Amino acid sequence: MKDKITRIVMLLIILISVTSCSIVKGIFEAGVGVGVFIVVIIVAVIAFVISKIIGKK
Repeated sequence: MKDKITRIVMLLIILISVTSCSIVKGIFEAGVGVGVFIVVIIVAVIAFVISKIIGKK
């Protein structure tokens, strides 16, 4: 029983260490995409507010 647990733990350690770089890369790529989307939304909202302020005068 202890031998099975040891094998499973070793397998999990190997799997996690091998794929961790690709997982981190994917997370950062997704983060960049979300960050760009948020910046575009913020700029659009600021432009909308400025156009409303200037349009009232």
